[in-house]
Amino acid sequence: MRSFCFTIASLTFVLLFGFISAAKAQGAAPETAPPLFPGGAFISYNSVINTRGEMNGTTSGNIAPTARPSLSHEGYFNFTWGFHPDFDLTVLVPIVTNHFDSAGTTIGGTGLGDAMVLMKYRFLRHDSPRGTTQASVTVGPKLPTGQTHFSDNRGNRLPAGLQPGSGSTDLYLSGNFTYTGLFNLRRLVADEDLHSFLRSQGTRAMRLGDDVESRFWLSYRPYESKDAVREWFIGPVLTWRYSQDDRITGVTQPGSGGDALLAGIASYVGVRPGMHVWLGVDWDVAHTTGATFMPVRRHVSFGITQQFRLHR
Repeated sequence: MRSFCFTIASLTFVLLFGFISAAKAQGAAPETAPPLFPGGAFISYNSVINTRGEMNGTTSGNIAPTARPSLSHEGYFNFTWGFHPDFDLTVLVPIVTNHFDSAGTTIGGTGLGDAMVLMKYRFLRHDSPRGTTQASVTVGPKLPTGQTHFSDNRGNRLPAGLQPGSGSTDLYLSGNFTYTGLFNLRRLVADEDLHSFLRSQGTRAMRLGDDVESRFWLSYRPYESKDAVREWFIGPVLTWRYSQDDRITGVTQPGSGGDALLAGIASYVGVRPGMHVWLGVDWDVAHTTGATFMPVRRHVSFGITQQFRLHR
């Protein structure tokens, strides 16, 4: 029975991965509140694909200054080190590809994005016969390491939202909560990730709107081997995103921000000691209709993580 469940889990992942090939969500760990174990570390790669609808009123050679990519791909290289039972340190470096469709032509390119250095602190851990309750906060800067020189076919520099980097130094804040044993079911886990980007002015005198995102994942673990090497998590995801209006030289651009609600599914599969692969797919459920707001219509995240021990 266990072998059968793991086969189904692997098949599920392969089928979904194939769908992506034909066609920020999930992160490097199935539970977001716990820090990494002391003296441990991992490296991971996370591929995030966002698809947006076309911007209203855009014509060839007339790209709105608040435009966002019609299709973007962010490849995150993640290094995390657990140096204390309640702390870990993360360095994220992205490679960003942005494409913008305008009147039958596609512009954009690939370049280095803005790196982040993040510190997580777990301030709550409570163990019980039901399971473990954990809560943590994460904070750190997003640094202006990304490229900001991309131009269109006429040599005009693209708006800030279409560049791999923002040119601004921003602050990342998040609060995470993990509750295992929901409804006294040991394998049922509720996980909440609430995070925000507080932005400053960057390239082309643009201050991108602050972002807030709430992501709730209800996961069930239908399979776990006796040695806990192989396991499978799967469950529904509900994500709410809010973006403030952008500002250019201090002037607010009305209708460039808004709300969006996405729903989907996420899955993790442990394939060998210290290694797991994951996949999350979300679709647009509802969004506001700002004049130049470009909500995400489909969000896909998949990746692989390898843990190892790093001497303190």
